[in-house]
Amino acid sequence: MSKKFAAKSPLVRLLFFCALITGWTCALMAQEGGHAPPGRALLTQTIDSSRLHTLAGNTRPEANAQNDRGKVAGTFAMNHMLMQLQRSPEREQALENFIGQQHDSSSPNFHRWLTALEFGEMYGPAPGDIQTVSAWLRSNGFTVDAVYPSGMSIDFSGTADQVFAAFHTEIHRLSVNGKAHIANMSDPQIPEALTPVVTGIVSLHDFWPRSMRKPSPKYRVEYQLVVPADLATIYDLNPAFAAGYTGQGQTIALVEDSDVYNTADWDTFRKAFGLSGYTSGSFSTINPAPPKGMSNCSDPGANGDDVEATLDAEWSSAAAPNAAIVLAACANTATTSGVLFAKQNLVNSKVPPQIISDSYGLCEAESGVAANAANNSVAQQAVAEGVSFFVAAGDEGAASCDAGFDTATHGIGVDSSASTPYNVAVGGTDFGDTYQGTNNTYWGKSNSTTNYGSALSYIPEIPWNDSCADSILAVFLGYPTGYGPNGYCGSTRAQQYGNLAVAAGSGGPSGCATGVPAQNLVVGGSCKGYAKPAWQAGVSGIPNDGVRDIPDISLFAANGVWGHYYVFCFSDPYNFGSECVGSPFNWAGGGGTSFAAPIMAGIQALVNQKMGGSAQGNPNPVYYKLAAGSVASSVFHSITSGSIVVNCSGETDCFGSGFVGRGRATPPSEFAGNGGLSTASQTYSPAFAAASGWNFATGLGSVDAYNLIMNWSKGQ
Repeated sequence: MSKKFAAKSPLVRLLFFCALITGWTCALMAQEGGHAPPGRALLTQTIDSSRLHTLAGNTRPEANAQNDRGKVAGTFAMNHMLMQLQRSPEREQALENFIGQQHDSSSPNFHRWLTALEFGEMYGPAPGDIQTVSAWLRSNGFTVDAVYPSGMSIDFSGTADQVFAAFHTEIHRLSVNGKAHIANMSDPQIPEALTPVVTGIVSLHDFWPRSMRKPSPKYRVEYQLVVPADLATIYDLNPAFAAGYTGQGQTIALVEDSDVYNTADWDTFRKAFGLSGYTSGSFSTINPAPPKGMSNCSDPGANGDDVEATLDAEWSSAAAPNAAIVLAACANTATTSGVLFAKQNLVNSKVPPQIISDSYGLCEAESGVAANAANNSVAQQAVAEGVSFFVAAGDEGAASCDAGFDTATHGIGVDSSASTPYNVAVGGTDFGDTYQGTNNTYWGKSNSTTNYGSALSYIPEIPWNDSCADSILAVFLGYPTGYGPNGYCGSTRAQQYGNLAVAAGSGGPSGCATGVPAQNLVVGGSCKGYAKPAWQAGVSGIPNDGVRDIPDISLFAANGVWGHYYVFCFSDPYNFGSECVGSPFNWAGGGGTSFAAPIMAGIQALVNQKMGGSAQGNPNPVYYKLAAGSVASSVFHSITSGSIVVNCSGETDCFGSGFVGRGRATPPSEFAGNGGLSTASQTYSPAFAAASGWNFATGLGSVDAYNLIMNWSKGQ
């Protein structure tokens, strides 16, 4: 064997050897080794542009006559669109099997992580099919900017006229709630011959994923704000730090579509809260480019999401103070989210980060078929490469398709980025001390003079919920129920205090990962959720529903209803920031699962350090195995009171909003928003309540970080 051949990876050697023997023998060897058989060409027909296939489920609901402001100019630049491809069914099955083996300590493939190139060679579409699609794009006047090593995405650019000629959909300007947008007005079409390998165009619009952050509401009971020292006390990080597990040598990548406003804010935060003594901790910003071709990742500068970038950077560092925090920021283009570019480019790099945190999202039924496929594909590739991927579960209870509204009208739906089987979906909790009247039990009378901490121990938790439909808040304020015209939601007080809001830690079943809803933003039609992963089992409370359920785990994410929220340094005066001077309790503050996700990413950095600095891949198999074992009560805090029920209107998964008799509704203007989100419209079945074991409100619960770190190997 030549030295040149010996230097190649085992996977490349397998491919070379396979080329020398019969196909069936090679396929058998590949399957026994956990790898896919050689790529099979799926594109076998001549491309006939007169025989078209509609890529259904890829038009935004806002693309309608009411919002339409006319076609864009034909020369309008549609730069860096992403064509999402799919592999053969046998390769898809082989990949799923291999990822399972990578996370099974009894398998010879345990922690045998792939590179992006190996991933593409073994599990991508056939190279000839990729070349055929690329050639077809070029024949329609597009520039192919990059073909990713995974083989699953092609970056291409053109004009609105070229999009119309190739995909038979017009790009129009829209005005939505006073904001200008562009979008395709109908589902794109492609030649039938390409459909075996083309899933779709990820996006032909500029409706971007939302930040999972919530500012403090109007209504507060009392104040004990959360600083890094409190986090370390409540979630038992201090003994981990004392044992030397601080994130030393670990990198956490935060995917963003904005820079921070001022990098000095990170230093000010660490200095004020006693973290600057961890001298190996660092913060940097990169604009990751694809490994080949034209870059699609330009510097976004500091924009409206700079607050998200800032809090992610600061609070991931609070959990892993000696880790390298890398802000991977890409600007949105006219067609594609910068957050998606950042994720794609990181996992396709030669050396991907071991930990990624994502605090942005859209609901499954809103994202569209191709975008859902892209989210799943990038997360799937990430874990095959050993990346631990943390995603904010959402801030809308079980009504993720109603983000930003005062009432839920589209029923139960979950976030597209969080619901894949390959990421940790991080939900949100609040502390239960205020409503129990036990603040003095868990908080000191004064703050530390060195780090402002005042928490005394772990504080029993409830699901984070700002909505009037939450039974705990309703009863605390003297109402018999949350929902209904006679409940808290029917009161002027709820409106006055801002509790008519779709705001709570998110959870629910995957319902529209594939397929097309019959109604905009409502799970139904041909929608289907992701199949339940094999590791999501063994714990009481996990429903036998056959689909992926979220969240997996939760951490504090409240924004002040019960007097607790996170403090951070954010100095952008143009985005409601302020100078970080004086008492930190006058600094910026807020909540949302966008805090919880980077904190869990920070805790994972401590785990990776404990495990010798090695990549751990998807943490979920370990979480669920630990939760099913003898150490469950020491690793996880079970959360059994409260709910993530939000107020709702209409007939979709809503109970009590003015409905009488056999579902007849009183005028919606009278009782709009008074209902409680429910899995049944004619009876109240809250969506969703906390309970022992796993539950839709908080997953497995929150963590004791030290016990999680020390018991990690027991879950492998």
